[in-house]
Amino acid sequence: MKGLKKTALLALSALLLTGAPLARAVSVGAAKAMSSAVADIVERAMPAVVVVRTESTGYSLAQDWMFGRIYRLPERLAGMGSGVIINKEGFVLTNGHVVDGAQQIEVVLNDQRKYSATLVGQDPQTDLAVLRINTTEKTDFPFLEMGDSDALRVGEFVMAIGSPFSLSSSVTLGIVSQKGRAIGALPYEDFIQTDAAVNRGNSGGPLVDMDGKMVGINTIIQTTGYSQGNIGISFAIPINLASEVAQSIMRNGRWQRPWIGIQMEDTGARVIIRRVIPHSPAEAAGLQSGDIIAAINENAIQQAREVQRLIMSQAPGTQVTIRVLRDGNTIDLSLATEAMPLPKFPAFEE
Repeated sequence: MKGLKKTALLALSALLLTGAPLARAVSVGAAKAMSSAVADIVERAMPAVVVVRTESTGYSLAQDWMFGRIYRLPERLAGMGSGVIINKEGFVLTNGHVVDGAQQIEVVLNDQRKYSATLVGQDPQTDLAVLRINTTEKTDFPFLEMGDSDALRVGEFVMAIGSPFSLSSSVTLGIVSQKGRAIGALPYEDFIQTDAAVNRGNSGGPLVDMDGKMVGINTIIQTTGYSQGNIGISFAIPINLASEVAQSIMRNGRWQRPWIGIQMEDTGARVIIRRVIPHSPAEAAGLQSGDIIAAINENAIQQAREVQRLIMSQAPGTQVTIRVLRDGNTIDLSLATEAMPLPKFPAFEE
């Protein structure tokens, strides 16, 4: 917002010196200054925003009524969403559901260059995925700088950029309506809520602040009745979380989610540990079923989501202090987070 404020102040100063009627002059000058600032941000951001096109094979059932046989008939399924280039090497961040099950992926840049892309990895818990543009060219791709979603304030202006309803390179403007939203759509949620118009096809595109930096990945919209369009309630994954997931996927092919190994229950303003996972950091530290979590690293705890957010903000191997209430006593326990182990399926255990 610094550049926008400076531009508006300069415009206001010039208008005051001309002696124009104050109310009208200030209104028109401020509007023009903001309009120009928004257009400048869009010009800088747009080259890094891409259309993500996918192809997959689905099957429909058909029956031979003479002999009663049922056949599975293959059919081509096409999908489309948005994405954003996050470094000059051509890595693209998008939503996991945009590329789920895709057998072929194509990205289209704002200048209409088209490239095939490879899925590097995806994380179902956060609905994020990373692609890499396939090219033999020696080129530096345009990319969008990441901001700080923790510093984002309710009421700030933001822009959603993407390809709603196949309308590529679309921009909408709104404000941050709230932060830390959970709507029950994903295993872990810490959404930014915005009233910037986001529709089908916007998924995976960036939410951009007034400094021209990416502060979120547009993911889900709230609809009502039979409507599939925007009603002014949209949700984005905070970029601080999305960046951690993306970096981990680029390094390891998956998100190494920080984990301590407990199952929790919210009971009003308290969080109770219901189960400690065997051989977990929590067990090694001495946490017990029935402990009430009072604080993590001196941050007071009232909801299980706060525990998730604080643990997931720590890289695996980070030391964490957990304060618990047990039998009327306050106990501080120290442990190191670990990467959450991959799920095991009994049929494949060795």
